Amino acid sequence: METLKLGFIGAGFVANFHAAALKQVRAAELVGVYALKWAEELAKFAKANGLGDCKVYPNVAELCKRCDAVAVFAPNFVRIELVEQIVEAMKAGAELRGIICEKPLARTVAEGRRLVALAREAKVATAYFENQIHMKAIRGALAQLGPVQKSMGPISLARSAEEHAGPHEPWFWDPTRQGGGVLCDMGCHSIAASWFVLTPIGKPVTFLEPVSINAETALLKWGQPKYRQELLDRTGVDYAQTPAEDFCTGIITFRNPETGQLVKAQFSNSWMYDKQGLRLLMEALGPGYAFEVNSLRSPLEVFISDSAAEAVADAETALEKATASRGLLAVQPNEADLYGYVDELKDARSAFVGGKDAFLNWEYGLEITKLVQAGYLSAERRKTLDLTDPAVQQELDSYTSLIAQGKGAEILM
Repeated sequence: METLKLGFIGAGFVANFHAAALKQVRAAELVGVYALKWAEELAKFAKANGLGDCKVYPNVAELCKRCDAVAVFAPNFVRIELVEQIVEAMKAGAELRGIICEKPLARTVAEGRRLVALAREAKVATAYFENQIHMKAIRGALAQLGPVQKSMGPISLARSAEEHAGPHEPWFWDPTRQGGGVLCDMGCHSIAASWFVLTPIGKPVTFLEPVSINAETALLKWGQPKYRQELLDRTGVDYAQTPAEDFCTGIITFRNPETGQLVKAQFSNSWMYDKQGLRLLMEALGPGYAFEVNSLRSPLEVFISDSAAEAVADAETALEKATASRGLLAVQPNEADLYGYVDELKDARSAFVGGKDAFLNWEYGLEITKLVQAGYLSAERRKTLDLTDPAVQQELDSYTSLIAQGKGAEILM
């Protein structure tokens, strides 16, 4: 089996999650990292866990010379700059077989189109990392229900939610750098997961045509004076001046182009879920059948008393975004696999070695960006948007939400 040599651009939270997942992927090595922070720590982790002889490189060009593929795990606001550097490195002789981009592909449709154009210019395969579509629970449910769908008809309603108590890094909270709030950060997950689940078995991921979207955004917890001050003290981001939404919800209607059937995707996301930690909740309903996924249902539970809690070094060793280190805790022994990180890395490795795009490519990531931005526009106008209207699509091409412009107070407060 041919080994793919990977390089990471970025060494923060998501890069470390992928490094942990890489321990479960055959024929892939982490051979290099370029990052402004934490690069040395990630390289040490890679070496200690047998992921490869990972070296720290001073720039993107040097990293690209020594890899078969690179993964962009850096913040949203530097995506275009970094991919431009990757393409320049390829023009200078770097022989990359693929480029990975973590979700979201871009902060606006215009940025997404630029990234797709850069990849096409370089004639390089791409992978858009949307881990939830690769979750074994979802894939297993769809496989189990495949014969049922053929007999009874396809899924007609999908609900997806992702919630936790808020991001780690300050830039995630800053809408002018991140591209918005929780809709941009996590709504992209839920929209993609629902669209995928609704898609009839055997059809391409963009088979169903988006017809309309109705969405709402709100600032519920982190706009209150007490928590706004806490956020300012902790991150330096002032939600009195440039707030972002900490809650979003919406419904997207899709049409089956072969049968004309309309189906619905409902998404809901928040940065105010102060329970055990990150929760992914997904449901799908078809005629005579259904499935449900809840990431907080674990075969392992741990109890820690008040008297023993001081010995707990890090609550997140139990669960991503955990908010407690005592009481009855849900523990996921293998989060990287549960959330789909392992399988999306396997898919990218296999695709790039075979000289093709991953199951989800950047063109697909651009379609998700369009739907996210349509959600912001719907929320601003407080109306359902007709996604089949060419005028709406044209407007989205140059649209930047008020929240991403730093003007969220106009609609959130």
